[in-house]
Amino acid sequence: MHIIIREAELKDCKRMMELIKELAVFEKEPEAVTVKFDHFVESGFGHNPAWKALVAEVGDTDENPNHTWIAGFALYYTRYSTWKGKRLYLEDLIVTEKLRGKGLGKLLFNKLLERAKQQGFTGITWQVLNWNEPAIQFYNKYHASFDEGWLNGNINF
Repeated sequence: MHIIIREAELKDCKRMMELIKELAVFEKEPEAVTVKFDHFVESGFGHNPAWKALVAEVGDTDENPNHTWIAGFALYYTRYSTWKGKRLYLEDLIVTEKLRGKGLGKLLFNKLLERAKQQGFTGITWQVLNWNEPAIQFYNKYHASFDEGWLNGNINF
């Protein structure tokens, strides 16, 4: 298997949305994905992009070297903490189920760490569901810390 970690491109959005829906099923909330495709695309590639992403493009070099597909991605944006400064916020790190455990998540996360350090961020912040043990174990390999006592708030329009 040949893996390339690269910047997401407009053409990747359809596959990224498929992976977002796959993640929602995994997280037992398939109906929670309400973002429309056009909004997703505009938010990443429009005049005022709100997010960026790295994709893991996979190819089977032995079978068909010209056939590649997006097997995962890390979608992120800049946030600012009055306590910590400019932080990179990792919204989602997604690897398709059939390729989990093959190192794609590690490649994506390592590239994101590298990018955050190069761009002067003071760290990376993200959320993980408290029952998602594989993800928690993954982040623990990076000596991540998890906040206690914080509740996530939101208002939907």
